[in-house]
Amino acid sequence: MSGHSKWSTIKHKKGALDAKRGKIFTRLIREITISARSGGGDVEGNPRLRTAVTAARAANMPKDNIDKAIKKGTGELAGTVIEEVVYEGYGPSGVAFLVEVVTDNRMRTTPEIRHMFSKYGGSLAESNSVAWMFEKKGYFVVDRAAVPDEDKLLEIVLEAGGEDVRDDGESLEIITPPEAHAQVAAALDRAGLRPRASSVSWLPKNTVRCEAEQARRVLNMFDAFEDHDDVQNVYANFDVDDSILEDRE
Repeated sequence: MSGHSKWSTIKHKKGALDAKRGKIFTRLIREITISARSGGGDVEGNPRLRTAVTAARAANMPKDNIDKAIKKGTGELAGTVIEEVVYEGYGPSGVAFLVEVVTDNRMRTTPEIRHMFSKYGGSLAESNSVAWMFEKKGYFVVDRAAVPDEDKLLEIVLEAGGEDVRDDGESLEIITPPEAHAQVAAALDRAGLRPRASSVSWLPKNTVRCEAEQARRVLNMFDAFEDHDDVQNVYANFDVDDSILEDRE
């Protein structure tokens, strides 16, 4: 076991907000559609699509919704043409942000994202200016109370091709190579473990410590991006006290 981050807390909060605001299905459908468009509609032959469909099933999305999203991606059903855009920039205290967007109008979305960076004390940056600070990983969060034997969990994860299990207080974070995400998901399912978060995410290689007011400014910026209708995912390399995150719940 190694490492510690706030991503389990943030991802859990994000999932709760998505569900509360009815956004979770919208995000999942967009990810399924984009995945099918980029890699084809064969769930088993398209790792990204398989991950998206697994997440949709975990969220109890009806099979018809999943099938329609796939067919829109492959062009079998008509739908709005959408594209993926990744915006990079900096927030307060030099915190790096990656903002993944799915939009049907980049000319509308780009000025809005630029304005949001500026509004919260940051700045939009050039492509690849901050992406090197992150690495793509498969990611799961499991409640510690659901894991009777943490050494056994680590064994299950490593045998399925995962990399590590990290202690994050009340939760355990499981990290995998992106290509091993589906195998680890299947192994967790066989072990009777249902993660409360599962994704292929951009995780920060290093974090920037933010205290008090600066932490709140960074979190306000993070939340504002999450609230934007075109934003699919937000990643940032900040680290703050648990107490600050708890105050915002």
